[in-house]
Amino acid sequence: MNNIISLDKVSGILVCEAGCILENLDSFLLNEGFIMPLDLGAKGSCQIGGNVSTNAGGLRYVRYGSLHGSILGLEVVQANGTVLDMLGTIRKDSTGYDLKQLFIGSEGSLGIITKVSILTPPRLSSTNLAFLACKDFFSCQKLLSESKRKLGEVLSAFEFLDNQSMDMVLTYLDGVRNPLPPSVHNFYVLIETTGSNETHDKEKLEAFLLHSMESGLISDGVVAQDINQASSFWRIREGITEALMKAGAVYKYDLSLPVEKMYNLVEKMRIRLGQRAKVLGYGHLGDANLHLNISTPEYDDTVLAQIEPFVYEWTSSHRGSISAEHGLGLMKANKIHYSKSPETVELMISIKKLLDPNRILNPYKVLPHSLVQE
Repeated sequence: MNNIISLDKVSGILVCEAGCILENLDSFLLNEGFIMPLDLGAKGSCQIGGNVSTNAGGLRYVRYGSLHGSILGLEVVQANGTVLDMLGTIRKDSTGYDLKQLFIGSEGSLGIITKVSILTPPRLSSTNLAFLACKDFFSCQKLLSESKRKLGEVLSAFEFLDNQSMDMVLTYLDGVRNPLPPSVHNFYVLIETTGSNETHDKEKLEAFLLHSMESGLISDGVVAQDINQASSFWRIREGITEALMKAGAVYKYDLSLPVEKMYNLVEKMRIRLGQRAKVLGYGHLGDANLHLNISTPEYDDTVLAQIEPFVYEWTSSHRGSISAEHGLGLMKANKIHYSKSPETVELMISIKKLLDPNRILNPYKVLPHSLVQE
């Protein structure tokens, strides 16, 4: 289940089996002049079938969007054993219902993905990465708006982390250092550009950074001079999860919220928890995806009671999603109502019962088990 079946070297359409490791696919494509449209911290272990089943997002989302747009076809095994051949390799097809979309993000609850056809973008020759400091979250928001306007076609990633996240990484990960001179910075931003003209792209980024510095949006910053320095910048952002696991117990929440509201939730959680926990906010600011992580020396039911259901209620009240890119799985299946209306959930249950009448595919996941059983 880990074979690459074909690659159209003109269109970049890749067909592979579901067990292919994401990083292996990226390495294969690199030699052919293409890249995968998604990039995850877990790329060395995650499989493309799982990525599609959970509709994984990741670092390249701001440039290439959701897998709903990149996946051209699937082969899926249904609950009754029927192999559903939807393995199309064309971009335009308006013949009937686009059934493959049902299986993207369904977490294996409607069928088992066995093969994938995916549109891979060309590998561009010029990549630049800036590591920046901002005084407040409003500056981060403004910087994002300006970057979309002034970096537009070359903007490929826009990530943020707060100073608590930086402190966590510096404390628990060996060999990691802050690339900026010692100072108290409240927020950090990584901006990546990817284009085809190195001179043009670099000049464009530098002009944008100079203007942002002069206007006060950036308080400090540095541009990676080589691939090793760029890797060290990404190590900070991608190492937060590892650092949290070394620090003790962690309560993780993967949320989508309006950009202007994202950090309000982090601040409210700090007020609720006080000195009992460290509250970290970081994530994919470019697509309004907050990773709210709460760290304590050990698991504590009183801490959890302060977090839930408040975090879900607050997110729902701002019309956000309680799972931006990690899925619902077992732990959040009964919480789907915070993000979906009763009518929507009812329709989902009808689809589940139609495609899996005996409820044998990934039971207890995605939908409340009590409702599926009715």
